[in-house]
Amino acid sequence: MANEFYALLGRMRYITRWGLMRNTFSENIQEHSHQVAVLAHALALIRRDILCLPGPDPDKCAVAALYHDASEILTGDLPTPIKYYNPHIKDAYKQVERIAGERLLNMLPEQLRASYAHLVLEDDETVTPIVKAADKLSAYIKCVEEQKAGNTEFDSAADATMAILRKLNMPELDWFIDNCLEPFRLNLDQL
Repeated sequence: MANEFYALLGRMRYITRWGLMRNTFSENIQEHSHQVAVLAHALALIRRDILCLPGPDPDKCAVAALYHDASEILTGDLPTPIKYYNPHIKDAYKQVERIAGERLLNMLPEQLRASYAHLVLEDDETVTPIVKAADKLSAYIKCVEEQKAGNTEFDSAADATMAILRKLNMPELDWFIDNCLEPFRLNLDQL
């Protein structure tokens, strides 16, 4: 067996996000996954160390976030308006993602599959809420960066994404929004 898993992960850089939007700069799922990992780690640390609440291990959250879009190596990035158009499409796409994830896992040596299964299949219930919040936060940050570049195409996406973030009702996320989000609006000299 050739163990193509790692080579395919390297191809994440060729899959762009926000395909239905006019972008001032493109974003691929490799860059996105890194940012989600940083944000998931931060959210879990904020929960544990600032808010003193129980929660998942920050390191597990970061690693899970690195792989949260791995199935898109095989499926591509389906735009959100299509993916969530109706419950039937959403359920069908989740099935497609699972099949793609299982196919990726089968490209690993059998001895490693169990270690990667929760990461690729995104089924660890302890870390999934943090990773999903970080994923949505990353989308909001993309909107802010596009707005900062003068791209008003992202205005309604920013509003809708922030509304979703606030509805998650996660104290660590609210803390991040209130204390860490504003600097993303600044330029390098202002930072």
